[in-house]
Amino acid sequence: MRTAPTILHLDMDAFYASAEQAAKPSLRGKAVVVGGLGPRGVVATASYEARVFGVHSAMPMAQARRLAPHAAYLVPRFGFYREISEQVMGLLRDLSPLVEPLSLDEAFVDLEAGGTAWDEESARLTGVKLRADIRAATGLTGSVGLAASKMLAKIASEQAKPDGLVLIRPGSERALLGPLSVRTLPGVGPATGDHLRRAGITTVDEIAEAGEDELVRLVGKAHGHALYAMALARDDRPVVAERETKSVSVEDTYDVDIHDRLRVGLEVQRLADRCVRRLREAGLSGRTIVLKVRRYDFSTLTRSETLRGPTDDPAVVREAAARLLDSVDTTGGVRLLGVGVSGLADYTQEDLFAQAHVAAGETVTEEPPGAEGAEGPAEEEPAALAERVWRPGHDVRHTEYGPGWVQGSGLGRVTVRFETPGSEPGRVRTFRSDDPGLEPADPVPLVPRPPGGPSGAPRRPGGAEPGAAQNAARARSRDARAR
Repeated sequence: MRTAPTILHLDMDAFYASAEQAAKPSLRGKAVVVGGLGPRGVVATASYEARVFGVHSAMPMAQARRLAPHAAYLVPRFGFYREISEQVMGLLRDLSPLVEPLSLDEAFVDLEAGGTAWDEESARLTGVKLRADIRAATGLTGSVGLAASKMLAKIASEQAKPDGLVLIRPGSERALLGPLSVRTLPGVGPATGDHLRRAGITTVDEIAEAGEDELVRLVGKAHGHALYAMALARDDRPVVAERETKSVSVEDTYDVDIHDRLRVGLEVQRLADRCVRRLREAGLSGRTIVLKVRRYDFSTLTRSETLRGPTDDPAVVREAAARLLDSVDTTGGVRLLGVGVSGLADYTQEDLFAQAHVAAGETVTEEPPGAEGAEGPAEEEPAALAERVWRPGHDVRHTEYGPGWVQGSGLGRVTVRFETPGSEPGRVRTFRSDDPGLEPADPVPLVPRPPGGPSGAPRRPGGAEPGAAQNAARARSRDARAR
């Protein structure tokens, strides 16, 4: 393990909810919950004001409404969150070529590889500047952890929340970890935590005291060895800049089970088109088409078909998905559908016979009833209906009143609050849902962008390349140590 805290972990604070509060002045300081709003929706993110009432991620939305009935409940705007994430990731890549994103709002950075930190002081200064740069570029806050390993850097960022920085000094790891709950360690979920608790092990110190052999007996060989190493603060995992994408998929969970076979087929075709759009955006194609169906009794089936060559042709993917659906019994209703493509490549096989699948390419798996995991909200998708759908939280523009966002809709009416990130809390007005002056709109940037300047990170003084000043300082430090 390293001798300096040069691995940084950034975790944006309540990212989706904080972005919505920054975009909507009337919601600042108030409870905000982002997620699927239907009967089967779950919470994606809750603001810190909502967490006071016990609302948290992955909670059923119905339960969240009971706990915080007066909170603002909004549908996610994933395109908006991705734009902010790209700005943040750009700032991280200014620090180092080794940036390992874990999600839109979380990443590891190897500061030593970028020459931006080489000891405790330089690491702390880099973390402080990063937090300031993120606030300047996006208006949002992030928490930073600094340590000599990935595991400890992530633990430090959790301790830093919200809007803080924690640095774990090399040599102090065991003392810091010892009194913490076993659930602090990566990979220790509720089931493993309960199993260890029944064996009298509740803290990291008690894991170390139990010994490796006892842990192997309790949780198995692989997990036991890993737990013991983590309890001793051993973690040599490198920061990996690129993760190979193994598949591209989309899925939707429906508020009411779909029973009509024709409707199921149309939904599968729509999902196939969405999946292909993602493939093309990533510059990829794939050979194996996968269909996922979760039935009314929570049993889940997957069917797959392997083509002769990779494709990004929507017609090919649609036809393959339709063939797979033919082999699935949807009697009783369907609650979730998904379409995916795996066996990815960065080229497309131009083959007239690519639609013919390899006979041995089909696999079937079934999950028992009740094995369903937490379902995140479906990504927003324009409804294929003649009537416009106004989603709570989404952006609109009115020809007379300007930009705003949807507070709610129903019974042929839509209520809009007209405000922008830089304005005072705005007024609310209600329109007919088919009002010709009201249209969906693109989000207003959280921070005004300089005219003609690129979005994202501010330019460094004097036009210096990212890391140049740090590299020079590092060289001076090495020279001094050598003398």
